[in-house]
Amino acid sequence: MTLAAASHGFLSPTGVEIAFLLVGLVTFGAAVLTVTTRQLVHAALWLVVALGGLAVEYLLLTAEFIAWVQVLIYVGAVVVLLLFGLMLTRAPVGRSPDADSGNRWAALTVAAASAAALVWVVVDAFRATWIDLDGPAAGSTAVTGASLFQNWVLPFEALSVLLLAALVGAIVLSRRAKAERTAGPPAAGPPAAHGADKGGVR
Repeated sequence: MTLAAASHGFLSPTGVEIAFLLVGLVTFGAAVLTVTTRQLVHAALWLVVALGGLAVEYLLLTAEFIAWVQVLIYVGAVVVLLLFGLMLTRAPVGRSPDADSGNRWAALTVAAASAAALVWVVVDAFRATWIDLDGPAAGSTAVTGASLFQNWVLPFEALSVLLLAALVGAIVLSRRAKAERTAGPPAAGPPAAHGADKGGVR
């Protein structure tokens, strides 16, 4: 156990730990509202709050590089891409009854099981690990950048290709819808001449 763990425990939290808990509660509430609201635009906006709360959590853990990546990529790119997708597909702005598939209990069961598995994995992996917030920053820009571009460069580039493919797909869908609107319904041919020679020649 390190000196940071011996100096204080759970019964004497510091100001950073209290702020971390409060921001975590706000982030959790925003995440719940993201998946429970029936308004798609509101869901995207609550997702912004949840992802922004995660960025604040990273800042409190002295991982400023990951925090700014969270803001620039997820809040500034992914959420904007979702909003553009909602606008291009003409999604309803108000309440959408179609957003509820009726499998709410099954989805809740899967979400609870996934959350329990993730919590168990994280707690088991970091059971005796303490972050010394007063020591050297382990998540600084230099340390994280070196690890990212040396060990995780392939997933990083794969994510870039995925975002590019999503953007190209949105452009293709929007141009196809525009072409269908400008084409309009097929033009009807000239009316058939009924009884053209009915009168005959006088």
